[in-house]
Amino acid sequence: MKTYTEVSNLRSQKRIEIINVSSQVRQVVERSGVRDGIVLIYSLHTTTGLYVNQSERNLETDLETLLGKLVPQQNDYKHNAIDNNADAHLRSILLGNYVALPLTNGDVDLGVWQSILFVEFDGPRRRAFITKIIGE
Repeated sequence: MKTYTEVSNLRSQKRIEIINVSSQVRQVVERSGVRDGIVLIYSLHTTTGLYVNQSERNLETDLETLLGKLVPQQNDYKHNAIDNNADAHLRSILLGNYVALPLTNGDVDLGVWQSILFVEFDGPRRRAFITKIIGE
């Protein structure tokens, strides 16, 4: 059994932004030399999220709209007394901060329309995520 870990960096440009990181993850997988196993992608931040779905602008806008309805930016959040970004934390909790994917024959198993998407909820900021690969 082999493990490989790499930290990837990115910079968001907007307060809320969805960034396709599939190619970055695939490059890490290639460098790892692992052919079969599991790929874990984990955000190092409490105001970001990760998910797998289609990378299509209208769908991304729909997700932003849905999360905005579920967790409005302006509300009487107690955490705002500290940082004024409670909505970003709560949206992150709803979305989650990691994805785990199978790795087969040296490539991440993604469907035809699937991408790995990193979501910024409190940007613009410098961000990082870990890709950990476990396998053979």
